[in-house]
Amino acid sequence: MRLLIITQKVDKNDPILGFFHRWIEEFAKHCQSIIVICLQKGEYNLPKNIKILSLGKEKGKSKIKYIFNFYKHIWHERKNYDAVFVHMNQEYILLGWKFWKFWNKKIFLWRNHYAGGLFTRIAMMLSDHVFCTSKYSFTARSKKTILMSVGIDTVAFTSAGKERAKNSILFLSRIAPSKNVRMFIEALGLLKKQGVPFSANIYGNVLPKDTQYLEGLKARIKELGLENVVHMQSGVPNQKTPEIYNTHEIFVNTSPSGMYDKTIFEAMACESLVLTSNINLKGNIDDAFLFRENDGEDLARQLIKILALSPEEKKKLRERLRVFVLFHHSLSLLGDKLGKYLAH
Repeated sequence: MRLLIITQKVDKNDPILGFFHRWIEEFAKHCQSIIVICLQKGEYNLPKNIKILSLGKEKGKSKIKYIFNFYKHIWHERKNYDAVFVHMNQEYILLGWKFWKFWNKKIFLWRNHYAGGLFTRIAMMLSDHVFCTSKYSFTARSKKTILMSVGIDTVAFTSAGKERAKNSILFLSRIAPSKNVRMFIEALGLLKKQGVPFSANIYGNVLPKDTQYLEGLKARIKELGLENVVHMQSGVPNQKTPEIYNTHEIFVNTSPSGMYDKTIFEAMACESLVLTSNINLKGNIDDAFLFRENDGEDLARQLIKILALSPEEKKKLRERLRVFVLFHHSLSLLGDKLGKYLAH
């Protein structure tokens, strides 16, 4: 199997997309060779059977240049790949499908997001298979869609076995309205009001368009009198996040169910106690780890319950969460399952 992967970024130090570096390594175990076309490349260290080609964003912004390089790369390499795997960005299928169909290349789309539209539907229609992890993803409605494991590197993401800061809460995500960071802060305000002792860290970078949202969050933290217990930090490379998970007792994720953020499972693999509103997990993990979507009061109630557990109870629950990831959402499971579909 010779595979062409198209993705946004190849950079093991990227806070959001750094995980994909490990995905490429895992996929390489199932392929004779891999060519990766990315919009932007940074630092990487990959096996010899992987070739990285960039559309050139790291050298400056030019959409015309990106499109020119895209067609140049898929044409020059056309004899060196048998199938195309497009990660998240449906636009590349809309740009390249005519050529790939003419050259008899199979097309696979990985897209996991609650939002979608006409272009998403067209890209799904043009794909041989569509992959996602959430039953509530926009792409889950297609008959071509196959639900996959989330793909967590359970060797890198594991418990360090060290003592965690007592009553410490972590929020790690891109800072954006879709991530419901404001609701998390409101829930912490309720904890303070009830006299519950805690400390919290919010890690994440913000896109230029969301800088005003970030300033609003900082202002709200001050209004609620949380500035001494809630600290906002910049995003960190994905490979450094296990250390952060391992210093906190509780990880909170407030994203909509259609997203199914990888951070939920990374935290579980590191044996953090996870609180999420993601209904994909209903029936798979203890209800104590679930709260109602968009309900800050319910989040606060669940936080108080978990904070009140004994160290022995917390340890048992942390171990169960890691076992769940090992058996259902490890990267090796994803590689095996995806490899079978790509090879047919």
